[in-house]
Amino acid sequence: MARTANLSADRGLWMERRAMARPVPTRPNLLLMILLLFFMIGGSLVYVWSRIQVIQAGYEISNAIKAARVLAEENKRLRVEVATLKSYARIERLAIEELGMSKSRPDQVVIIR
Repeated sequence: MARTANLSADRGLWMERRAMARPVPTRPNLLLMILLLFFMIGGSLVYVWSRIQVIQAGYEISNAIKAARVLAEENKRLRVEVATLKSYARIERLAIEELGMSKSRPDQVVIIR
């Protein structure tokens, strides 16, 4: 019986040592983990936000390029229209048909130097 009491005492000591050997989580470790988690989440959000900004800038650049192409085509069309409206053949035709003018004779032309 003395031996049984001794074994139970050994078992109790063994369990007490094991319980005392286990590290108890402390608040600084928990706060450090929470702080680290917040930094990781914040960094992830900043990264995602920056990627969204890059994509949005890409869309804006694409739209600006499309608008530039449309404006360049309109500029070409307007230059052709101006050249057509300035053509001497057109002006002469309008002068004869609409204004009733006629071509001048060589003796009516005075050259000024």
